[in-house]
Amino acid sequence: MSKTFEMTGIIHSMGATTTYGNNGFTKREFVLKATGADENSSYPNYVAFELIKEKCSLLDQYNVGEELQVSFNISGRLWQAQDKPERCFTSLQVWRINRADQNQPGAQMQQSQPNYDQSYQSNNPVPSQQMAAAANKSAPQPSSTSFSNDDWDDDIPF
Repeated sequence: MSKTFEMTGIIHSMGATTTYGNNGFTKREFVLKATGADENSSYPNYVAFELIKEKCSLLDQYNVGEELQVSFNISGRLWQAQDKPERCFTSLQVWRINRADQNQPGAQMQQSQPNYDQSYQSNNPVPSQQMAAAANKSAPQPSSTSFSNDDWDDDIPF
């Protein structure tokens, strides 16, 4: 299982979906220019990503210049041609794409989460005096016991 990474950036370029081999393997590549508070605009980072198989269509609804947040996994493999040195190929395989403005903290989550307190109160009316009494009840307090070094019979050698 691989770890998931996320990055926000502006679409710099998008390639067309390409089919490889007889089995119909499809792949689509695109490049993001990294954005965010920790990015230095004097030295922009351009990162190449790929979409594979059914994920190729995720990019269809976006255009060059739009800011996206992508979720991706890192994948790598070794390859060696006859009489050639071994090579390592690394791929950043995207599996989810969202517009960057949809990923602001709380922007989408607050709208989709119901207010459970409100629905509970409307289904279970409780007089305010009962609620106040319940809030004032205190949980049992643990007894306070002090331990000294003499109380421990510790046979652990460290």
